[in-house]
Amino acid sequence: MSPAPKSPPAAVGEPAKASAPPEAVPTEEKSPKKEKGSKGKDGEGKGEGKGKGKAAKGGPPVGKKKTKPIPDNPNFRYIVRIGGADLDGRRSAALALTGVRGIGLRMATVACRMSNVDAREMIGNLPEATVDGIETLLGSLPSRLPPWMLNHPSDGTTGEVHHFIAGDLETARRDDVNRMKMIRSYRGVRHERGQKVRGQRTRSNGRTGMAAGVLKKAAKEAAAAKSKEEGAGPAAAAPAAAAPAAAAKPGSPAKPGSPAKPAAAAKPAEKKV
Repeated sequence: MSPAPKSPPAAVGEPAKASAPPEAVPTEEKSPKKEKGSKGKDGEGKGEGKGKGKAAKGGPPVGKKKTKPIPDNPNFRYIVRIGGADLDGRRSAALALTGVRGIGLRMATVACRMSNVDAREMIGNLPEATVDGIETLLGSLPSRLPPWMLNHPSDGTTGEVHHFIAGDLETARRDDVNRMKMIRSYRGVRHERGQKVRGQRTRSNGRTGMAAGVLKKAAKEAAAAKSKEEGAGPAAAAPAAAAPAAAAKPGSPAKPGSPAKPAAAAKPAEKKV
């Protein structure tokens, strides 16, 4: 390899060539980054990232509720009456039956399964005969289900098994509370006083009447005022009682320069009989 040729030395007396300055590279001005979710002058840009993400995913528009389906059945019933309750016909059969007092979601699902009804079918689409069959089934639950699934597995007086719904449930509950009050049980006494029955704490919750904190504060102030009066009473009465006693002493020489005290009124002499 041959070495790279060196640049020839500049001749004497020859002016040195000025090296050309390097070309200035244009620098890009960095625009200030906008903070995510920052609020601009017109109030735009707040929560920008979240809103765009939901819109890109194709989610439901914010602020709009899910509309109920419009039935196309000409015999559709918007109101279905079961057990004395008006049920929404556009709800599914299992969820609509929970509107009956005494029927929960589990019991409603069991009733639909025993009646051979799809629990997801709108109850307004069911024919009237099927609805009547469901109502009859709800009345015969004690004979078709185990006692642990019922709300009254054992009656207190007769020992029978019941599952009350609608108005019968309210009547049975009122009778049970009256029986507990009559036998003066703990729960009955708590019902009478309007207190918690199932062992809840009552220090800060379940108060009746005026707030206990207000009564306690007023009682403390009254006790403090009473103790203050009792403590100041004997001390104030002692100097007042000592002043007349000192004035009543006979033969006490008066101090020079002190004002003369008025003489005590003489007692009238007793007449001797």
